[in-house]
Amino acid sequence: MGIVSPVSNVNESVIQQPGNLITTRMLWKMCAALSALLLMVIVTCAQPNGDSQPGERPPLVVEGVTNGNVYGFGRSIKITGTLKEGAVAIGGDVIVQGTVEGDVAVIGGSVIQLEGARIGGDVIVVGGGYRHADKTPIRNKTINDVIYAGYEQELRDMMRNPTGLLAPHWSSTYFGLRLLAVLFWFVVSLALTTAMPGAVSRGVARLQLTSLQVGAIGFLGAIVVGAAVAACLRLLATPFSAVVGMMALLFVLLAGVFGRVVIYAATGRWLQRKYLPFSKNSESVALLLGTVCWAILSSLPYVWPGVVAVTLVLSFGLALTAGRRNDWKKATAG
Repeated sequence: MGIVSPVSNVNESVIQQPGNLITTRMLWKMCAALSALLLMVIVTCAQPNGDSQPGERPPLVVEGVTNGNVYGFGRSIKITGTLKEGAVAIGGDVIVQGTVEGDVAVIGGSVIQLEGARIGGDVIVVGGGYRHADKTPIRNKTINDVIYAGYEQELRDMMRNPTGLLAPHWSSTYFGLRLLAVLFWFVVSLALTTAMPGAVSRGVARLQLTSLQVGAIGFLGAIVVGAAVAACLRLLATPFSAVVGMMALLFVLLAGVFGRVVIYAATGRWLQRKYLPFSKNSESVALLLGTVCWAILSSLPYVWPGVVAVTLVLSFGLALTAGRRNDWKKATAG
């Protein structure tokens, strides 16, 4: 058996070989795997906690001829036979000793192609590398390799112990990052309220008067937009689906920023009226109070996923109802 030599180094970000853009089939497989991982996290959190710590699990060995896809959660996959579809490993490596006719994707691990092995589809690696023993790996001519080779051990540990995501590790670094987040969103909020005072004021009034309606519209809008984007990615040609994906991402980013600022402003206004009546006319104080309040809520263990979900839903609702006109002063007069 030859020596396995790395193709990419640790500082390498993205490698894309000639060929078409990344097909959506492997992205769907990775989304399905991450959804299953989330379900496993929920089930694990619902069970009583023991003293056992996550350790190295033996690899999942795939022998003979196997139809369908193979998934590994928190463990590596070793393929010694023939896999008709693809393989996805989360928190482990994919070791190909036989043949994989489909795609191979890894999050928090590496793809290792041994001597004489064959991979027929794309190779997608996030937090790891692609290593092969043969000087020229046995692959199809039109293939796509996307490799992000940073934070392999961090991603591996996170994927092998996903419940750690729900409970942050209190440290000076963590508190420093939270303070930086507060400062960042405070500056963004000041800039957006200065550039778009009317839109932010109407959003605050709308949120204070009809928050349930805004949330319902945001929830339904997220479902409709997600379903429409998924249908476009599956049915349209690659150039059109790429444009649709970028437009959807831009909408999510803009809605997220605008919604956060409105939520911070509305929360700060309420805190001012409730506890700081002497500074109720200071918009800077309101934005600072709202930013600090939501930063604290988003730092609470096991609570922050719900806080993030509520923020996203309300942001979608505020963005989708941005055309409505309201008077902030009427909403805050009481």
